[in-house]
Amino acid sequence: MRRVFLGLLVIAVLAWLGWSWTRGRRVAPPPTSGPTDSTAVGVKALRLYFGAANGDSLVTESREILEPSGLHDRVEALVAELDRGPRGRGVAVLPAGTSVLRVFVDDAGLMTLDLSGAFRQRFRGGSSAEYLAIASLMRTIGANVPEAKTVLIICAGRPIPTLGGHLPLDRPLEISDWP
Repeated sequence: MRRVFLGLLVIAVLAWLGWSWTRGRRVAPPPTSGPTDSTAVGVKALRLYFGAANGDSLVTESREILEPSGLHDRVEALVAELDRGPRGRGVAVLPAGTSVLRVFVDDAGLMTLDLSGAFRQRFRGGSSAEYLAIASLMRTIGANVPEAKTVLIICAGRPIPTLGGHLPLDRPLEISDWP
């Protein structure tokens, strides 16, 4: 009986010590998960290039988006905006459904841009449509991705010789050639 009494006494003393020790310390409540604070996210202004309504040149459009975090996200956002089309004047010139699969930029500024199969499969048009599609992509990248100096366009993981038979895409294109 004495052992039981001593055991209970030790447990009671330990409980009292634990209670008195934590009583003086306030424990912060766990963080609540509320709505995301969008003020901490930056906004990025983009310059996009779309086809002119008359089909013979490009027109620019400024657009603001939430600032993407990395290279892939930035280029993916650019191509997605081009695919959505203009909000003002102009027409979309990329084949519908074009998206970015992968993108890399090496130390020399060579961007390898892997576009979805829709880029090639859904292209319809002649030499003017091909020129406008490539020019829209090149000028948009040139205006928004300063680390890219040249762009090698591939499609669905494979090199493509051309989009519509008029412009060679089997080698990198110089961004400075697309002012």
